[in-house]
Amino acid sequence: MTTPLTLVASERPDGTPVLAVTGEIDMSNAGTLDAALTRSAGGGPLVVDLSAVDYLDSAGLTVLFAHASRIRLVASPLLAPVLEISGLGEVTAVEGVAADGGSGGKDEP
Repeated sequence: MTTPLTLVASERPDGTPVLAVTGEIDMSNAGTLDAALTRSAGGGPLVVDLSAVDYLDSAGLTVLFAHASRIRLVASPLLAPVLEISGLGEVTAVEGVAADGGSGGKDEP
């Protein structure tokens, strides 16, 4: 059963805008995510919290790549393989994916 996409905008205590995403991101709702990312933060830096995302397909990745220059991702270890294989972790900051002490897509010295 598909988990519906839910988007909630908020701010961190320091004023940084956050878009919390819950559910599944696929071709049926990637346009909704794209529109929300376009509206959020007026084009400035934005934290996209994917820690409650259960599924992310190529349509969702395409949207995230399109906004990679201005977003920071928060993701669960569940998404780590997708972020690593796709290379998204190489073009934007990713927090929270390292369940085993790894870097979550970023190479450590």
